[in-house]
Amino acid sequence: MTPAIGRPRASRLKASRLQRILVALGAFVLVLALAIGGGVAWLWSDAHVSTVGAGEFRNELAIPPLAPSHVDPKTGRRVFDLRMREGHKEFRSGRPTHTWGFNGDYLGPTLRAKRGEEVEVRVRNGLGESSSVHWHGMHLPARMDGGPHQTVAPGGSWAPHWKVDQPAATLWYHPHPHGKTEDHVRRGLAGMFLLDDEQSAGLALPRTYGVDDVPVIVQDVRFDGARFDGGHELMRNVGFLGDETMVNGTLDPHQVVRDERVRLRLLNASTARTYDFGFSDDRAFALIGTDGGLLERPVTRTRVQLSPGERAEVVVRMKPKERTVLRSYPQDNYGDGWQRRFSGGDDSFDVLQLRAADTLRRSPAIPARLAAADGPVAKDAVRGRYFDLKMSGINGRKMDMGRTDETVTRGTTEVWTVHNGNGMPHNFHVHDVQFRILEVNGRTPPPELRGPKDTVFLPHGTTVKLALRFDGGPEFADPAVPYMFHCHLLYHEDGGMMGQFVVVDRGQEARTKPAAAGHPHH
Repeated sequence: MTPAIGRPRASRLKASRLQRILVALGAFVLVLALAIGGGVAWLWSDAHVSTVGAGEFRNELAIPPLAPSHVDPKTGRRVFDLRMREGHKEFRSGRPTHTWGFNGDYLGPTLRAKRGEEVEVRVRNGLGESSSVHWHGMHLPARMDGGPHQTVAPGGSWAPHWKVDQPAATLWYHPHPHGKTEDHVRRGLAGMFLLDDEQSAGLALPRTYGVDDVPVIVQDVRFDGARFDGGHELMRNVGFLGDETMVNGTLDPHQVVRDERVRLRLLNASTARTYDFGFSDDRAFALIGTDGGLLERPVTRTRVQLSPGERAEVVVRMKPKERTVLRSYPQDNYGDGWQRRFSGGDDSFDVLQLRAADTLRRSPAIPARLAAADGPVAKDAVRGRYFDLKMSGINGRKMDMGRTDETVTRGTTEVWTVHNGNGMPHNFHVHDVQFRILEVNGRTPPPELRGPKDTVFLPHGTTVKLALRFDGGPEFADPAVPYMFHCHLLYHEDGGMMGQFVVVDRGQEARTKPAAAGHPHH
């Protein structure tokens, strides 16, 4: 009888132990869930950034100097000199930050040339590692493009030259070494390259550089003491996102305006952040130009969205003694709420204060017509191509320096369809050409996207159709040296979201393994 009596008691003890285990396990799961939930809530809250109302705009905006140049009597070329170098800059008084720059401690001078001129840029590398200089938005032969095949070794030099043969525009230059572009740009290697032409010179637009025609190079940064902090925070799959902005290397900047109308040449030189620019009082402005030059007509807007690498020219009207702030507003086209929060779409920044003087010089009205419509058109296309954007690569292939992905024929027009279904923001930049956006998700693009472009923003779920014409003289046909197409969120580019295309004459074929161009060891 004793064993029979003991079995129920043993069963009760086992059930009691199992109950205690289940309670303990439930408590552990609950604590774990609360911890995870708390961590997610903290990440969610910490991911939101706003500097609206936090600044006092104490610092006068620095204006990058115009680069000196001379005309070489032997070649007839306008010659510029650029030297990549290390330096230190006090963004905040008494706190020197280690930086890189062209011809100085941070950023570079503004290069300026006219359509029809032959230019030469003598690039020297004073850094401790190889880099390159890409002329973003410029129409030029692939050997002069400054992509990852034209790196300049430490102590080396490179002297690309080309004829400027495109309309007046706000272009820029920056490094393009494969796998390191984000780091080199973030350290300070960037500058503007302005083009002029006779047609734009005849327009009544603000044009006095640094006075009523102001370069606005916008970057987001984060500091760890005096040091640049370039780390990628958790969940930031777009790349580096800073917690404050600066313009032309100036924190908390203001610009004194002494003319009734001021032209702002906006450049998003950030490595990953997209901005939606407007003014703090929601005043309207005239959008007069995009990446590759002037629009046909000015467009009245209160916002203009720029992803990394994109440019816009806007003209804003001021009244005596008033102040307004160039601001970046939250954006709702990043996809779902998760992507908006962790890709910077919920963030807002006070970027630059404009301070009108007590009296202002009168400015003429903006012309009703700005430029002729002469971009590529779909009816001239000889073929189409499709590009699917993913972090894993474009069309499923990561960048390979030894592979030519596409071959196009000089003198032809093509239509490229680009799609982003990757669950995060991307954009798409094509070297050498200025394309026209034909469609955005099957619809005619809004007026602000109808001008010449070399970079286009593609939030998740977006499909665009682009018309591109690959023109130029015989020197543009080169089966051995490629141009690039890529996402200009530089973390994505460095990770392999880039491909290569060559331009050939009819009957030519691409060389299987692209050749390096330039003379990095001179």
